[in-house]
Amino acid sequence: MRIAIGLLAPFLLVACASGPGIPDEPPYAVGVARAILFTPDDWPETLRADIHYPETKAEKQHAGVLMVHGGGWEYRSRADMSDTANALARQGFVVMNIDHRFAPEYQFPAQLHDLQVAMRWFRENGGDYDLDPERVGAWGFSSGAHLVSMLGLVSGKESPLNEPWGGAELEPGAVVAGGLPADFDKFEGGRRLEQLLGVTYEANPEAHREASPIHHVHESAPPFFLFHGTWDALVPIDHAEDFAQALRAKDVDVRLYRLWLRGHVLSFLFNDGATAEAVDFLDASLNGDSGG
Repeated sequence: MRIAIGLLAPFLLVACASGPGIPDEPPYAVGVARAILFTPDDWPETLRADIHYPETKAEKQHAGVLMVHGGGWEYRSRADMSDTANALARQGFVVMNIDHRFAPEYQFPAQLHDLQVAMRWFRENGGDYDLDPERVGAWGFSSGAHLVSMLGLVSGKESPLNEPWGGAELEPGAVVAGGLPADFDKFEGGRRLEQLLGVTYEANPEAHREASPIHHVHESAPPFFLFHGTWDALVPIDHAEDFAQALRAKDVDVRLYRLWLRGHVLSFLFNDGATAEAVDFLDASLNGDSGG
């Protein structure tokens, strides 16, 4: 299902289709259900998502993707991921593009709990958009990549981070992580991590390790697709390289796509090849030979 995708290309902003013009194979027209509430009534903050889904007359359910934006765990919104969500929906995926709570008002693992609640909602309610709840992956960039990686890793093992909202039934079938901060030891502190964790690295390095994906790798982890800029100064590429090595050491399927001569922001804005490869990866991981 190789495609050429430009994240900023106008053709990704596709209007909903209806009637006899609805296609039965990719590229699909895209429908968007906006500002869907996914948090329980008593959640500390009301959170919403946009559901991007393929408009199709094919009588089959689609694989899905839970999508999480970046922003250092403290700002930005799901709007950043709208073009990527549209691109995936055009290829046959139902995408739940979510917001989450921000640090420092809410500290980790609050953000992971938001993802756990979102994944549960998606699997329980995604049938309204022809989602197959047994075939759901996750996609994030930067801090969003950290969160989807943690979701993918802790769901499949016994971990206090699963309490009380997580569990094996929420494990994504595949994870796409771009610009991933995989190992908080490498930062040795910093304002954003102190805000996220509520403690300095010097005072509690173990808290930083417990929140680091690389310290949760295990042999039954889902397959990972990593993409990373080789000139990334904010999150150096050795995060992705070391994380990939740790996954391979456990015989977990992992692919690392290097975006040459690109820093952190440019590897998000201009990653056509990485996005195309990641869609192929999701297609193979979630759909097998069944198609998109």
